[in-house]
Amino acid sequence: MDNRVALIGIIVEEAASAAKVNEILHEYGQYIVGRMGIPYRERNINIISVVVDAPQSIISAISGKIGSLPQVSAKTSYAKALSEA
Repeated sequence: MDNRVALIGIIVEEAASAAKVNEILHEYGQYIVGRMGIPYRERNINIISVVVDAPQSIISAISGKIGSLPQVSAKTSYAKALSEA
């Protein structure tokens, strides 16, 4: 199965959900190229960007699991070309 490169943008609006987000990201750690988290204190939210290189099914699973958490949204953008890996 061909891998895709994607960016998963995550917004956490409920601090209690942050631990579960991190647990899911840890579960799929082998596919994560990098991540950046920004605590936006003025709005009381956390913004996380995660770059992954994985099969389409794995990317969908990560985004779906995270997006189904309470007060968490996740959107995925894909690179146009398949990765070389």
